[in-house]
Amino acid sequence: MPDKIERTLVIIKPDGLQRNLLGEVISRFEKKGLKITALKMMQLSDVLLDEHYAHHKDKPFFNDLKGFMKSAPCVAAVLEGYNAISAVRLLVGPTKGYEADAGSIRGDLCISGSSNIVHASDSPENTEKEVFRFFNNDELFKYKKIDYDYLYSEKEKGTE
Repeated sequence: MPDKIERTLVIIKPDGLQRNLLGEVISRFEKKGLKITALKMMQLSDVLLDEHYAHHKDKPFFNDLKGFMKSAPCVAAVLEGYNAISAVRLLVGPTKGYEADAGSIRGDLCISGSSNIVHASDSPENTEKEVFRFFNNDELFKYKKIDYDYLYSEKEKGTE
């Protein structure tokens, strides 16, 4: 796949909010150079969680997962940047905090396999579904950040 500007969905889960890690997590994405194009706090419903976690519906942990995700509000964000999906997945680290490398969000901030602070889209196809599951078109913003010229080469911006 060619390198390109793309977007991805991130959800800061109830444990991230309850442990006062919202600023820390958002800061890591911003420091990487990712642009926030949508952001909102929300209480997730059964309907939304059934759709979002449909691939886990038949697994024994499904009801516990839903209960956890409804235990406090979540913060959903759409991030944009050069190869944003893979960049965010690298920043987040593997699902299980105890397997995540130091320096990643999960490696530094959690040890659990289930209370793992953040969800991040894993593919362009899932990103598109997930973004519109959590946001309406009028909640997605397009703007040029002033640091854009310092983050990307002319080739990466497509101007070379």
